Amino acid sequence: MEVRIGRRVSRGMLPLLALHTFSEYYRSEQKPPVTAALIAANTLVYLRPSLMESLIPGIEEVWFNPHLILKNKDLKRFLLSPFYHMGEPHLVYNMLSLLWKGFQLETSMGSAHFASMVASLLLLSQGLTLTLSKSLLLLFDYHRPYYNEYAVGFSGVLFAMKVVLNSQSHDYTYVHGLILPSRYAAWAELLLVQLLVPGVSFIGHLGGILAGLLYLKLRSTYSGSSPITFLIRGIADAVRWPFKFLPRRGRITGRGTVGSSRAWRCQACTYDNHNASLSVCEMCGTSRGLNGVSSFRSDALPLDELRRRRLDRFVR
Repeated sequence: MEVRIGRRVSRGMLPLLALHTFSEYYRSEQKPPVTAALIAANTLVYLRPSLMESLIPGIEEVWFNPHLILKNKDLKRFLLSPFYHMGEPHLVYNMLSLLWKGFQLETSMGSAHFASMVASLLLLSQGLTLTLSKSLLLLFDYHRPYYNEYAVGFSGVLFAMKVVLNSQSHDYTYVHGLILPSRYAAWAELLLVQLLVPGVSFIGHLGGILAGLLYLKLRSTYSGSSPITFLIRGIADAVRWPFKFLPRRGRITGRGTVGSSRAWRCQACTYDNHNASLSVCEMCGTSRGLNGVSSFRSDALPLDELRRRRLDRFVR
């Protein structure tokens, strides 16, 4: 199926991204506005409608190229290249990852703090990527290709967000079929993605991981609010305002509301069951206790199967 959107032709992935994003926001009590704004901005830049051609530079003007950035002091390439993508699959994959990570981080830390963090991670990841490329050139001249390569995409920031998200986790996770501690997931994904997709920017992804680690280090040594958090708070409140008009969960029929707005979380697989009348978890079948949480049954699913179902809900 092909859908023409502006001057580009979508092969069905962009409508699915829009549907998935709307579905996540519709069924969630909290509707993170900064995550939605980032997804919208990346998508708008990719579509580049004719009415905004004068405002949105072409991709050939914003490729991240260390040589051109340093030679021409080109801040446009430095700042804008993360918001450009090579094609529809590249954009959709990154935006689904952003949707998952953004929901968890923004709802836990607040919109203003989250926006400040994303801005910091973007600057750090771009700066570290530039520094790594130049350092490799100076130390090992045969690494010149890294210094002259062209790259775009939000994945550097996403790798940094993954480091932040997993920094306090003691759980295990799947990375392309491998089970390992969550705090090492970004490193494993860095290597596996490079092996499976040779054309991706290794230096860009590595810069993202290092940016996440540096951000955590800086935050641990400075307990106050970020200097730009207060500037972003007002913008975040303005972006959040339209989502107040989205309908709440639950269907309204002639007989009243179907389903309850109160969810209960399964302790076995952490799935949020939105129907308060259910006595067992929709995801894994674990029975619900009288106190509103779930209790394990003797015939519950094996632990490996519960872990697999739990991970399947989050993998994007």
